[in-house]
Amino acid sequence: MPFTSRILLLGSGELGREFVISAKRLGAWVVACDAYDGAPAMQVADAREVFPMLDGDQLRAAVLKHKPDLIVPEVEAIRTEMLAELEGEGFTVVPSARATQMTMNRDRIRELAAVDLGLRTSRYRYAESLDEVIAAADHTGLPCVIKPVMSSSGKGQSTVRNADELEAAWIYAVANMRGDRARVIVEEFIAFDYEITLLTVRTRDGVVFCPPIGHRQERGDYQESWQPTPMSAAALRDAEDMAKKVVDDLGGYGLFGVEFFVRGEEVIFSELSPRPHDTGMVTLVSQNLSEFDLHARAILGLPIPEVRQLGPSASAVILAERESAAFGFEGLTQALVPPDGAEVDVRLFGKPTTRPYRRMGVALAKAGDTAEARRVAMAAAAKVRIVER
Repeated sequence: MPFTSRILLLGSGELGREFVISAKRLGAWVVACDAYDGAPAMQVADAREVFPMLDGDQLRAAVLKHKPDLIVPEVEAIRTEMLAELEGEGFTVVPSARATQMTMNRDRIRELAAVDLGLRTSRYRYAESLDEVIAAADHTGLPCVIKPVMSSSGKGQSTVRNADELEAAWIYAVANMRGDRARVIVEEFIAFDYEITLLTVRTRDGVVFCPPIGHRQERGDYQESWQPTPMSAAALRDAEDMAKKVVDDLGGYGLFGVEFFVRGEEVIFSELSPRPHDTGMVTLVSQNLSEFDLHARAILGLPIPEVRQLGPSASAVILAERESAAFGFEGLTQALVPPDGAEVDVRLFGKPTTRPYRRMGVALAKAGDTAEARRVAMAAAAKVRIVER
């Protein structure tokens, strides 16, 4: 592929921002697109377009205007049918239009994993009404997890522990879904020992894996992540085997965030994102190449050296508490002073507004062991305060 490559980035949040930085270091020219102006990736890109990603006509207009070598989705809520049309007309969608369609809908990716590829997943059923939710919960058993088949960052997800909670979980899922079809997946609750993200890079020379990343969620959204996470060699082999089967079936090139539950030596497929993963923010300090560097190299067809882990590392999110368009940050000086034997950094995302639980930044830490790295990252994040101006 000739350089400079032209990239149309669909979605311009914090993950897109870091990807733009990595891509531009490799000579790419990037147009950042999002539904609002001033999004994080727009602040470091060469050009911008403001339109809803679910508007197929405006998406096509942006592609025809800029004629990109690569169309790179950063979010799930995109008019994927238009991406398929554009791919059919000769444009390259990363990793492929089929991958974006499959992963935007939890039912499609679950059917691929469980039915087509025969991977171990939780028991599940789909539901489009409260009666169907009740029947699905009877199949999976309680507790169970209910979430929209179309959503992102855990929105609309809840754990139901008794039958009296099913109606509220159904209403909550529908209220937070994306798309216009009220459809949820009801899943068996897995009492896992831990969960991981296995960053899996599909390149022209084969599949590359990063060391597994452990993470913790609240409200269905990532709060902290760490690398490495203790995992037996046998369990890691199973996770890598399953991840390779899925990404090879989806095709194309780039980085995939593949999520698994681990219970003893049993590895259970959960979800997949065909793009850099929020839990992978830790790779900004934990690896010789971050997940954003790896994604950029893979889609540009550039060599990827051995991925080396640089030591026990962790990330912790910095969250807003209220809505505001006039705010600032305090406590950075204190947050950036590490304890002895540790390293710490803070990345603020540049989002123009706040709202409750919105991620506004991340603290990153390295230390002598993973537990200490987690403590340092969480302490640093807690010191950064978002204040009204």
